[in-house]
Amino acid sequence: MTTHYYTATSLDGFIASKDHSLDWLFRQEFDPEGPMGYPGFIKNIGALVLGASTYEWVRQQQDEWVYEEPTWIFSHRDLPTPKGKDVRVVQGEINEVFPQIEASAGDKDIWVMGGGDLAGQFADAQLLDEVWVQYAPVTLGTGAPLLPRQLQLDLVDTVQNRSFVCARYQVNYTAV
Repeated sequence: MTTHYYTATSLDGFIASKDHSLDWLFRQEFDPEGPMGYPGFIKNIGALVLGASTYEWVRQQQDEWVYEEPTWIFSHRDLPTPKGKDVRVVQGEINEVFPQIEASAGDKDIWVMGGGDLAGQFADAQLLDEVWVQYAPVTLGTGAPLLPRQLQLDLVDTVQNRSFVCARYQVNYTAV
């Protein structure tokens, strides 16, 4: 089982604008079916993990919850969850909740969907294995950082997907 942080970023390292918008991302040319695209990635995912801001943004963008995988939301607040879906709001340290997340994924992988600080908390607990980044040809100047932690990453693969440069890294805990 592998824990992935799969996301897109601006060239200057922001995953969302300062007002939490992703409009800049959806104006870019990307082939979802192309290399490092979402359909190929999600087929190996058994559980999702999100922070409260990411969860609320996703809920605002969708009429209904589209994910079938068990979903874990880390939040200090009570959040509404979609009826009939396996969405759990949890609190606590990553390493305390991780065994439950891992069990819910079955024999598949875990996707830390976002945000960057949550992925950083997984890295702090040494529970983040890979970072997949799609670099968009845009700069934002400010916003939510990609990964607000110091990490050593080893490059595993790079590809071009239309106007994006896509990279997959393995987290190297022995080098930090």
